[in-house]
Amino acid sequence: MEILTEPIGSIPRPPELLRAVAASQAQQISPAMLESAYSEALRDTIKRFEQTGSQVITDGEQTKPSFATYPLSGLNLAPDGVSIPFADGHVRQLPRLTQGPFRYGVHAAGYVKAARGYTRLPIKQAVISASALSLLYPAAGIPGYSLEAFTADLINEATSDIRGALDSGAASVQIDFTEGRLSLKLDPSGNLLRNFVALNNQVLDGFTPDERLRIGVHVCPGGDHDSTHSADVDYAGLLPDLFQMNVGRFYLQMASERDRKQVLRLVSRLLRPHQVVFVGVIDPINPVVETAAQVRDRVLEAASIVPVNQLGTTDDCGFSPFADDTSTARDIAFSKIRARVEGTALAARDLGI
Repeated sequence: MEILTEPIGSIPRPPELLRAVAASQAQQISPAMLESAYSEALRDTIKRFEQTGSQVITDGEQTKPSFATYPLSGLNLAPDGVSIPFADGHVRQLPRLTQGPFRYGVHAAGYVKAARGYTRLPIKQAVISASALSLLYPAAGIPGYSLEAFTADLINEATSDIRGALDSGAASVQIDFTEGRLSLKLDPSGNLLRNFVALNNQVLDGFTPDERLRIGVHVCPGGDHDSTHSADVDYAGLLPDLFQMNVGRFYLQMASERDRKQVLRLVSRLLRPHQVVFVGVIDPINPVVETAAQVRDRVLEAASIVPVNQLGTTDDCGFSPFADDTSTARDIAFSKIRARVEGTALAARDLGI
């Protein structure tokens, strides 16, 4: 037995890559030069992941515009979609679909294949949830393209995205469901949350029970420019519905939670025997790098409540879910990851594992 430890996903992009992206948008460099910058950032990210001692890595989402919008290339979109306000006052706005059919322009399999060229370590691939992409469909509808037709296309595309990642060699796939907690802010009745869970479960119906053990879901209150969108929403309203998702893994923000023990007690009651919960022991928003001893103590706290054989550790959120988020330095992100790896190992030793 061991205590598993995995990253969530995104790593701050190196300044050289951000400059190359800006230059490409201004048509100052060629597509080949931009591709070279992406490849170098990916190579460096994986190398630095390996140096932290991580046994499971991601591609750091180096080539994604954001964790949510990577599939949208080539779609007919307008910029005035759903707005997501953050606590510090800044807003992220999703695009609005203007025409069907809905098809992914980019699939996650390509990210797995690119990362595999630089490492032999197990790769975890993050994908955006079908529920997040459902927000692209406008409330007024689209002439000639019904909500029912869109939903059928969305389920098919989201299923293919996960399937492609698994078939390309991903050790596991993580569904990013950060809109889960936010949904309770938008609709305190919980109906929106339950609709989101039901939609994601329709995607998961396309996989066998064994395959679903390799699929997980990540929730957090958002993490963009060191701010959140739903940290004021009580976890108690989210978790009972969240644990109805037919996955084998749950990745939960916990390090920055005000009352971790209360949440962990709820998790221990909801967790089914075949599931593993990865609790956040690193706060990406806090610029202070946790020590391995602090991480150890957080793991031991969780292990006193959650069965150790169903416990893993992770980061509360990605470090840079949107490519333009430079609020956390790249060096700090990797230092925090190293602390998670080392602190989890210390806790395992103290537990006699």
